[in-house]
Amino acid sequence: MDAGAVRTEHRGDGSRLRTLGLRWVHLLQGGAQLMPFFLLAVVALGVVRPDLGRAVVTRPLPQILAYALSLPPAAVFGLLPLVRSLESTAARTLCGLPGPRAHWPAVGPARSWAARRRSAAWFTLHVGLGAVVSGASLAVPPMAVVLLVLPFAPALRTGNWAWPWDHAGDAVWTAPVAGAALLVLLAAAVHGAGTLLARCAPLLLGPTPADRLAAAERRAADLANRNRLARELHDSVGHALSAVALQAGAARRVLESDPAFVRQALAAIEETGRGAVAELDAVLGLLRSDGDDRHAGPTLATGLEALLARTRATGTEVVARTDPALGPLEALDGRVSAEAFRIVQEGLHNALRHAPGATVRLDLAEERGPEGRALRVTVQNTVDNAVPGPGPVRDAGGRGLAGITERAALLGGTASAGRAGGLWRLSARLPLPGAPPVRAKARKTRGATA
Repeated sequence: MDAGAVRTEHRGDGSRLRTLGLRWVHLLQGGAQLMPFFLLAVVALGVVRPDLGRAVVTRPLPQILAYALSLPPAAVFGLLPLVRSLESTAARTLCGLPGPRAHWPAVGPARSWAARRRSAAWFTLHVGLGAVVSGASLAVPPMAVVLLVLPFAPALRTGNWAWPWDHAGDAVWTAPVAGAALLVLLAAAVHGAGTLLARCAPLLLGPTPADRLAAAERRAADLANRNRLARELHDSVGHALSAVALQAGAARRVLESDPAFVRQALAAIEETGRGAVAELDAVLGLLRSDGDDRHAGPTLATGLEALLARTRATGTEVVARTDPALGPLEALDGRVSAEAFRIVQEGLHNALRHAPGATVRLDLAEERGPEGRALRVTVQNTVDNAVPGPGPVRDAGGRGLAGITERAALLGGTASAGRAGGLWRLSARLPLPGAPPVRAKARKTRGATA
């Protein structure tokens, strides 16, 4: 056996001894926790049977009776929600739990009755075993020490000890063997009780199916919020930075020949920067809110004209058309309008990055079908003059088009993108709430006016 193996074995022995010591402390803690309930049981015995109350100090049977009577109130106390928090912390620290941390007891109070019942079962087991081990830890070591030194201390042999056999003559040398056996039995009892608690801790203190479901729902909500923030940052700040870079590049190219365009581009850069700061503040505000403010960003009604102006300031021709059947953009549902704005923003962003100089067409139309009214958003541009590198079919970073799909899906809609006949076409269908069509209202109003 080499030196490394010896060191590993020594570390393993030291770890096992440390685990045994920690579990011993954990059991002693359980015994201390049972003491108030044990004292209440002794008082109750003294009230009902005064002779039994006095005999608890000297006789084992009344002690066992008081011990048994103390366990039911301990179980009732274990139903308190905070008991699981305290016991889980103690078990994680002192029990030497096996397996990965993911399978360890849950941290936090018991919120359901199923979790409370399991916590009560664990608490009763912990204090019950702890009381037995604590009593043995108080009685066995002194007895074992006396037995170990009995052959070498004649004065001890004159005492009136309640031994199970007579340690006289040659039999006195059996006393050290008995003392060592008592210590071994105590260590074995501690090991067995500690191992039992370590095995039961994940089962009784671990999360219930309801706890796991609640945790999964919280993780899903957190993930959805993170994805939402990532989409907002990508579509707002990412688009603004791309627009600023293109506007600055266009201004640099015509710096000497077209000062008027340069002034226009610089003004657009200033406006874009201010808008980006405002949108960044709105997105960061979502981190400080409770998540109810879902439309803090721009909508088609509040931000479309400025978005088109910033895009045109890069030298890109944008042809925008809004279906009169939609009515005023201010009348659109706020959430649909906000998500549609982000989809338009991403479509223009992709056109600027991957097909600079190409004419971009934006179409906002109403669709009617068996499923009701919907807003159809279409952004398309030619791809004949696309710059080398990743084409429009592949979104840079793989996040923008995925974000469009997520936005449409969250509203119950669909989105698609791809090449078709020399065009790059991005299309999204966003269902509108089932309100009466704006067109019908407008006709009725015109009729009344006439």
